[in-house]
Amino acid sequence: MTYVVTDACVKCKYTDCVDVCPVDCFREGPNFLVIDPDECIDCTLCVAECPVEAIYAEDDVPAQMHDFIALNAELAKTWPAIIEKKEPLDDHAAWANVSGKIDKIER
Repeated sequence: MTYVVTDACVKCKYTDCVDVCPVDCFREGPNFLVIDPDECIDCTLCVAECPVEAIYAEDDVPAQMHDFIALNAELAKTWPAIIEKKEPLDDHAAWANVSGKIDKIER
C-alpha cells in the first residue's frame, strides 16, 4: 500500500510532509504535491504532518477522491522531487477548506 495526496493539497501546497519523509517520495508541481507510489515505504509519517489532512493510505482514500490515486502515480513520473520544506502558496488560506479542486491542478 502507498499513500496518496488528495484534494486538500491543491492550491495550498503545504510541504510539512516533505520534511519527515525518510525516502524523499514527494514530487512537486506548480500548485500541488504528489507521492511517488514506487518510492513510498508506507511509513505514515507524512499523514500527521499535513495541516489540511490531504494525505491518505491508498485503501482509505474517500470514494469521491479515488481519481487522485492514479493522478499521483501519473504526475510522479514527470514532476521533480521535493526534499526540503517550502512556504505554502500565497493564497493557501483561501483554498484550505475548499473541496472539489482536482480541475485546479496545474501541470
